[in-house]
Amino acid sequence: MSQNTFRKKLKSTNKSRTTGTGRSIFSWIEEKLDVTRVLGEGVPVQLVPPIGFVALLALIYIWGNHRAENMVRKIEKVQQEVEDIRADVTTLEAEYMLSSMQSELAKKVATRGIVELDKPPVKIEVEE
Repeated sequence: MSQNTFRKKLKSTNKSRTTGTGRSIFSWIEEKLDVTRVLGEGVPVQLVPPIGFVALLALIYIWGNHRAENMVRKIEKVQQEVEDIRADVTTLEAEYMLSSMQSELAKKVATRGIVELDKPPVKIEVEE
């Protein structure tokens, strides 16, 4: 029987950049990131779930922050619109109050020949 021994990996001196069907995304990542200096001979599989979980949490945090900033922008926009409408309402109320004054009404109806009364109205009493 033979004994269990480690195989010695052949060190590749030829780093050709061929894009054949034998290359996988993991070999491309290892080639680009050069993880063998940091992690040794490969990525430990037991670290993938915690790193994936942390990456998911980071994405959720970024998404939540982006959504909150968009909501703040919308709130500020609506508040500005409310202030503009409030200013318009105040202006319209002031114009309405001015136009409903007795002196202003007298000026408007004077063009039609209706004049303002100088004396108070007379009360008519009927005896039965």
